[in-house]
Amino acid sequence: MEASPATPEHPGRPLWFKIAAAIALLLAALAVLVALFPWDVLRGPLNRYVSQKIGRHFEITRHLDVKVGRTTRIIADGIEIANPEWARDPQLVQADGAEVEISLLPLLRRRIELPLVELHRPQLGLQVEADGRRSWAMGHDTADTHNIPQIGALRVDQGSVHYVAAHHGADIHTDFAIDTANADLPLSFKAHGVWEKENFTAQGRTGNVLYLSEPLRKPFPMQIDAAAAATTLHAQGSIDSLATLDGADAQFNLQGHDLAELYKLIGVVLPATPRYVMRGVLSKQGEVWHARQIAAKVGNSDLNGELSFDRTHKVPLLTGKMVSHSLDYDDLAPLVGLPEQARSAAAVPQVKGERAKPLTAPVRTAAAAPGKKVLPEAALDLPRLKAMEADVQYEAERIVHVRPLPLNRARIHVRMKGGVLQLDPMNLGVGGGTLAGRVRIDGNSNPAVAEAHLAARSLEFNDFFPNLKARHVTFGKVHGDVDLKGRGNSVAQMLGTSSGEIAMLMGEGRISNLAMEVVGLDAGEVLKFLAKGDRDIPLRCAAAAFDVRQGVMTSRALVLDTTDTVVYGNGQISLASEGMDLTLYPYPKDMSILAFRSPLKLAGSFGAPKAGPEKGALAARAGLTLALGAVNPLLGLATTVETGPGKDKSANCGPALREAYSPYQAARVAVMNQPPGSQRKGGSVLGGPPQPANAASAPGAAAPGPSSPGASPPRR
Repeated sequence: MEASPATPEHPGRPLWFKIAAAIALLLAALAVLVALFPWDVLRGPLNRYVSQKIGRHFEITRHLDVKVGRTTRIIADGIEIANPEWARDPQLVQADGAEVEISLLPLLRRRIELPLVELHRPQLGLQVEADGRRSWAMGHDTADTHNIPQIGALRVDQGSVHYVAAHHGADIHTDFAIDTANADLPLSFKAHGVWEKENFTAQGRTGNVLYLSEPLRKPFPMQIDAAAAATTLHAQGSIDSLATLDGADAQFNLQGHDLAELYKLIGVVLPATPRYVMRGVLSKQGEVWHARQIAAKVGNSDLNGELSFDRTHKVPLLTGKMVSHSLDYDDLAPLVGLPEQARSAAAVPQVKGERAKPLTAPVRTAAAAPGKKVLPEAALDLPRLKAMEADVQYEAERIVHVRPLPLNRARIHVRMKGGVLQLDPMNLGVGGGTLAGRVRIDGNSNPAVAEAHLAARSLEFNDFFPNLKARHVTFGKVHGDVDLKGRGNSVAQMLGTSSGEIAMLMGEGRISNLAMEVVGLDAGEVLKFLAKGDRDIPLRCAAAAFDVRQGVMTSRALVLDTTDTVVYGNGQISLASEGMDLTLYPYPKDMSILAFRSPLKLAGSFGAPKAGPEKGALAARAGLTLALGAVNPLLGLATTVETGPGKDKSANCGPALREAYSPYQAARVAVMNQPPGSQRKGGSVLGGPPQPANAASAPGAAAPGPSSPGASPPRR
């Protein structure tokens, strides 16, 4: 008998469904377990585990709760995180409460990503060291940037921050609090302390949520009023990242008593200035800061343009273009080491709390300071030449209130790289002409090495002496070359050690005949012009050439030729001691009586020059006159009669002007016509090198003059 087929079981749910249901039930049970789990029992183990991992004390002091998920939310009631042992403050974070979101997957890659950190009444102790250590870097190596938590957003309500950066001379305490009355800028703050070892204060308002992670960045509004030393800043705008200051875009107003102080505060090398006030728009893209729409008042001068400060390289680079529509000469005083001028100080209000600065009378000519050196002695700060690179163009369209020098405009390209400062090209408008060339200062040695190569073209001599215009006296245009090289950390030192050449040549003009007779001590002619009135005479030319050795200028040629008189000269000028020892020898071209022909001495210092007849030669001639006059007055009078070498004689400057293609060569032609007796045979009283041999014997030279200074020239 065959068995009947087995009866199939009653069909039910598939097996996979049963497995899924079991897993869901298990997960639900786990969720209930997690939700009801007393997380406080894990505070102790968690505190010990975190402390071991970050290498410092960590503690949730009162209560712990966890909301588990792909991004887990940790809620701590009372939290403390210690600073590393080297930090000044014992606690990095001490807060009444904290809520932290942590991404779990990045932990597998040993990265700490915190999308949100919310702190209630926190007290933060932040410190950074010059070697890169940061107190907020987690782990045993606090200089490793991988140990720094990546925070997406930081939300605070009220509390305080203590920030220390000894290498920046920074120690700043900041208190902040929530003010719900201002929805746009709910967080107010006040700060005080020191920055770069200068007193620092700040106050302002910001948002209370800072988006620090790049994907989450949003414009973060802020306004701030800060003061460090005598510099104040007001800024209002927004910023994307407080950690890097990227996306900063703010209008600013900056005021202080010297732009050079910004180097100490923010590392930007700028020249010394009087008080200033500046406004503009400041922005940051990556490591490049941009200041645009700059409009500043520096003393009585204006300053406009834009600048960029690039920190992408090891040595930051400053680039830009600045223009002054009107530059006041007094405002240049701090640039050459002089104190701020009273006019400049009065032009800009004093910064609140600023210490009074020493003021001086307006910049005068050298004669206003007898016995005092006039060359700038302000020391060059060599480290600053290496702290920054620069490529900035500056132009002053008009220069006003200039007294000692007829300077009317300037255009300078400033380059600074590798410790070398170059003003190349430099073009100055001076006396109706130009002074152009280049200046180079190499700060890689101490003292620095300085070079100047300048060419003066078509300068109006009368513009240097405005009083001459009122007397209807005209001079020709002045051309000159300056080639000097010296060592020093100030302008005075550089010139005082310099060597090279200086040459100048002036063309035709007119000059007072009375002045020439006074130079020649021709009493008869002076009396005649005083009685009948002065008249102008043609000035044919004037030439001067100097060899410069170790700061001592020794004349190679010094001549002034008019239709009435030829004046030769020689001597030395010391750029080191600022002393002068020049002698001028006048030779008339006409007959006159009562002529006491004596050399004219130019001596003294740059601050107190002195001019007068050479006393020894004049006394000898006066003594001879008195002696002969005692025998017969006519004999005494005869000694004063001079006929001169003839009206057709000149210093041969006309051919020099036509033939020379540089002032230096023109001066070499002129030196050939110097009388042999006009050159000194020994060293100068200034202690410089001896005079070069006279060139009068050179081919083409004019006939030799008198054999000794003060003697009458040969008669024809």
